[in-house]
Amino acid sequence: MPSGAKAGLVSADVLRREQQELRRHERNNKHLEEASQHTETVFRDKSGRRRDLAQERLEQRLRDEAQAERDEQYARWGRGLAQDRQQQQNVEDAIREMQKPLARYIDDEDLDRMLREQEREGDPMAEFIKKRKAKESKDRKEKPRYNGPTPPLNRFNIWPGHRWDGVDRSNGFEQQRFARIADRRAVQEVAYKWSVEDM
Repeated sequence: MPSGAKAGLVSADVLRREQQELRRHERNNKHLEEASQHTETVFRDKSGRRRDLAQERLEQRLRDEAQAERDEQYARWGRGLAQDRQQQQNVEDAIREMQKPLARYIDDEDLDRMLREQEREGDPMAEFIKKRKAKESKDRKEKPRYNGPTPPLNRFNIWPGHRWDGVDRSNGFEQQRFARIADRRAVQEVAYKWSVEDM
């Protein structure tokens, strides 16, 4: 039999001997059973080396945290940093307005400033104020800029100086360079379209 006992009709002595042998065998293996009950499973990689699962979990969690932080940053960039700042400013303004009393009186400085900053149609002084603000901003030293027709493109997108007379005195290198770039792109596009034509 698979247990090691004899099959069929067996005398009591043989049966007793077999049971004693089986008990002795169990006693000999008892310490192996107890030792194996509290041991941890050993995980190995393809090459047979032991894997440290706790360390792998820690590394995976660190990678996930870094990835989550990167995803959050890209999501913030995707929404737009200026829009984010504007929204934050709007929230702060709304909180500041909510903290003010509901009834506003004539001596409220914030209300007075807000009403003064508004421009109304048909205001006779609005034009005067605009001119004064333009003059104040004009008083600040600004570098003069070229005001003529749109100049030809160059590699660095540098705008010409304010004294330029509009005459292109180049040897044509910039135009040739842009033409080569455009030709290269056109050839690549035609080659791509030809390669995927039969799909």
